[in-house]
Amino acid sequence: MYRAVSLFSGAGGMDLGFIWAGFKVIFANDIKEDAVETYSANLGRKLGLKVVRCGEKGVEATERGVYLCSVENVDFAPLSGDDVDVVFGGPPCQDFSVVRGPDLRLSGLHVKRGALYLHFVRALAVIQPKVFVFENVPGLKGLHKGLVFRTILEDLSRLKTRWEELKKLVNRNGMKRPYGYKILFAGVIDFSSLGVPQSRRRLVIIGVREDLVHRNSVPNLKTPFSEYPLTAMEVFEGRRLDRLEEVYRTIINEWEGVWDEVKTGRAYWWRDNVWPLLKQDVVSAYLAFNKIERADLLEEALKWHDYVLNLLGYTRAVEKIQVPDGSNELPRVSEEVAMRMRLIPPGENYKFVEGTLWEVEGKGISLVYRRLHPLKPAYTVVAFGGGGTYGYHYRRTRTALTLRELARLQTFPDDFIFFGSRHQIRAQIGEAVPPLAAKWIAEVVKDLLKAYRQ
Repeated sequence: MYRAVSLFSGAGGMDLGFIWAGFKVIFANDIKEDAVETYSANLGRKLGLKVVRCGEKGVEATERGVYLCSVENVDFAPLSGDDVDVVFGGPPCQDFSVVRGPDLRLSGLHVKRGALYLHFVRALAVIQPKVFVFENVPGLKGLHKGLVFRTILEDLSRLKTRWEELKKLVNRNGMKRPYGYKILFAGVIDFSSLGVPQSRRRLVIIGVREDLVHRNSVPNLKTPFSEYPLTAMEVFEGRRLDRLEEVYRTIINEWEGVWDEVKTGRAYWWRDNVWPLLKQDVVSAYLAFNKIERADLLEEALKWHDYVLNLLGYTRAVEKIQVPDGSNELPRVSEEVAMRMRLIPPGENYKFVEGTLWEVEGKGISLVYRRLHPLKPAYTVVAFGGGGTYGYHYRRTRTALTLRELARLQTFPDDFIFFGSRHQIRAQIGEAVPPLAAKWIAEVVKDLLKAYRQ
C-alpha cells in the first residue's frame, strides 16, 4: 500500500480521495480544531491516527498522528527516508499578494513569500517523497503577472540548487542536500471534468523526485466527464440523468409563466430563448445546455455517472436521508429572500429581477442569488460569505441549499459526518478538495509510482 503525508488537511477531502485510490495516510495536519475533529471522526479512527495537540510548541512528526497545530511547528525529520510515496496539500497562499511587487526580482527563500507555503517546500526537502501534489486557487497562476507562479515552480523543482538558502528554513544540522522535483503537470483544472458536479477551477501541480525520473511521462487527467459532466440534479436526486424524466418535468413545470410575474425585458428574453430548451426531454435538454455535439457516446458516459453515484452512495434523493450532524436541515431565510428567489429561475441570478421590487442593492457580484441549473454542474461551492452566496436549489419551492447538499456537490459521501457550528461546517465543506477529484489525481500518482518502481 502506498504511504501518504497530508498537509493543510482540513476536514480530509483530499485524503479521502487518496484513500479511495488505495493510499494510506500516515500523517495529517491542520490548525483548525473543528476541522481536525471532523477529520479524526471520519478518517483518523479508520487509519489509526490519534490527535496530537501540539499547540505553539515545536513537535516531531510521527506516524499515525493527526497534528492539531500550525505546520510551522512540526519537525518532519522522523518521516524522512524512502518510505513516503506522496506528500499532498493545498497551503494558504494569501501572503503572496502582499509580499513583493511585480517589479521585484526573485531574491531567494530569505524573502517572506507565502509563509505557510514555504513549509510545504520544507516538508518536501526533509521528507523527500517520491511524488508531491500541490493544490491551490487558480488565481495564483496569474498573480503579479505570473511571477508568483514561476517562483513556486522554481522553489519546488530546485530544492537541490537552492540548498544554501533552504537550510535556514529547515534548520537541521547534518542534513544532506535534498533532491529537487521534476514538474510533470502544472495547470488549472475544472474539477467538473473529473466528475465533480460543480464548476470548480483549481491549480494542480504534480512533481516527481528528480532521481526517479527515467521518462517524460505526462499525467493523463482526462475522463468521460470532460464532455459529459455530472449534474446537480443527478447527485441531489440520486439517479442518473436518463432515469429522471418525470422528476425533471416536475421541476421545470414549476417555472412556467415566471416571465409574466417578473415582467422585464430579460424575463421575456428568457421565455423566448431558454424556456423552449428546458421544455425538451431531459436528455435533449442536457445535451443542449452543456453544448454537447456528440450524442453517440452518451450511453457510455452515463455508465460513468452511475459509477460515481454508487461510489459516493448517492442512491437516494438527498432530501430523504437523515444524518446525525444536522447538515440536512433547511436553512432559514427571510421572507424577502424567499419571495425574490421564487422569481429567479434555474441558471439565473440577481440580474433576473433588476427593475422589479426585488432588485438587489449593492449588486455586481455574479454569484449573488444564483439558482442552480438542474442539468449542469453547480456553481463553485464557497466557504464564506453572506448576501445570497450560499447557492440556491433548482426547485421553485426551495431556497438556500442545505449543508448536506453542499457536501454532495463537493462529493463527500452521506456517511461523512461534520463537526462544529454551521459556519464552521460550511467552511470545512467549501475549503475542501472534492474527494472525487482527489481520487482521479491519486490514480495518476499511483500510475507514476508504479512506473518508477519498474
